[in-house]
Amino acid sequence: MQVAIVTGATGGIGFGCATKLAESGMAILATGRDEDKLARLADAIGDPDRVGTVAVDLIEDDAPRQITEAALARWGRVDFLVNAAGIGSPKPLHETDDESLDHFLGLMLRAPFRLVREVLPHLQPGSGIVNITSTFAVVGGMRGGAYSAAKGGLTAMTTHIACQYGAHGIRCNAVAPGVIQTAMTEHRLADERFRRINVEMTPHQRLGTVDDVAATVAFLCSPGGAFINGQTIVVDGGWSSTKFLSDRALNSQWTP
Repeated sequence: MQVAIVTGATGGIGFGCATKLAESGMAILATGRDEDKLARLADAIGDPDRVGTVAVDLIEDDAPRQITEAALARWGRVDFLVNAAGIGSPKPLHETDDESLDHFLGLMLRAPFRLVREVLPHLQPGSGIVNITSTFAVVGGMRGGAYSAAKGGLTAMTTHIACQYGAHGIRCNAVAPGVIQTAMTEHRLADERFRRINVEMTPHQRLGTVDDVAATVAFLCSPGGAFINGQTIVVDGGWSSTKFLSDRALNSQWTP
């Protein structure tokens, strides 16, 4: 039985990745800060033999060791690591203070770097790492600030890992979601301007869902993804790669 560590497993995308990988038959070591939410995840997976949880703040110095040792103590192996923990609502660079900068970089770049470093010695040929980045790592993004910087760094770390350890049979890829409908984005999607930027500029009939992202992660961790390495797969319905405007946007009256 393969074992996957999933960070940020109490959030929308992390929760979806954990349950999707469990559906494929993997055992899941899930991390998050909220014990109640971790318990709900364990209930959702529904198989006590294939789920373990660690309530920990990823930015803590001892977090990587706690997480890795928990997986090894329970199942004796680690096959996949999904770095899904993240935060939103960034500010543009000129509005970002040092405390916010350190928080974004600490959680979404330093923490996954340190966790990968801890897990690496235990990965065998055929194993893999998936980093959840963002379209803001692809196009920069208005108001991206420290969020874009952290996710861009995670993209570079992804290609480094793929190059450095690919010859040892360890793959690393990134999944870059667009705006996915989760609790973290619902307040932004309630803003009409933000919603239009995403809906009217996406050449698809809907916004992205957690399952869109989780299914992509599961594919990368499956035999079907065994020859994919060092890639960023963007899951955004074409938002970042096209110059699409909906009929509504094209036919609206523009004001200076």
